[in-house]
Amino acid sequence: MIAGTVLYAVATYLLMLAAFYHARVRKFHVPVMIAIMISDLLFPFYLVATRDWYQRLIVHEDILTFGVWMHLGAVVSLFVLYVLQIQAGLALVRGGETERTRKDHRAQGKTILIIRAFVIFTGALLVPGAESEGEAEEI
Repeated sequence: MIAGTVLYAVATYLLMLAAFYHARVRKFHVPVMIAIMISDLLFPFYLVATRDWYQRLIVHEDILTFGVWMHLGAVVSLFVLYVLQIQAGLALVRGGETERTRKDHRAQGKTILIIRAFVIFTGALLVPGAESEGEAEEI
């Protein structure tokens, strides 16, 4: 069975795809993108509040695995791209709609879609498997 957090991430990804392809409809595009970015920024806090990370990362030594570091690197990359995307989006909204700014914003958007898909994939790989769900719930 797929974890609820993975389903949530995939659903918001599909919504982000829709907002990306309907970028000309700014009343849809801007609020959806802002909401998803805020959701992504708050998601780690949710995970920390609802999971026993000390047990998983320190006791079980998952912090030493390549998958955890690959996921962390992808998340940091995504957040850096969000900052750049917000700067380019603000330039567009403020009237600096040059062809260069528009191309940068679109290219960053495509990169965000790729990196965010990678973040979701690596995060899904880190979800404990079905055979260890009972053990994970006991922790």
